[in-house]
Amino acid sequence: MMDAKNVSKRELIKAQLRSRGTSLSQIGRDLGLKPSTVSSVLAGARSLNVEHAIASALNTKPETLWPERYPQ
Repeated sequence: MMDAKNVSKRELIKAQLRSRGTSLSQIGRDLGLKPSTVSSVLAGARSLNVEHAIASALNTKPETLWPERYPQ
């Protein structure tokens, strides 16, 4: 079963990327990865490289986007 909060967060991140003129697919291309690999990070998979690329595209830090992944 999908967690509605996580789905909303993923959609918000994708919308923010679109508003900045990019997408998960573009980030994947830039990193030489399949778009599904990048999408899986939004679904909960870990990839520091992808997390940092998404955060950079949004001019923020990965720990701001995914505080649960970066305990203090």
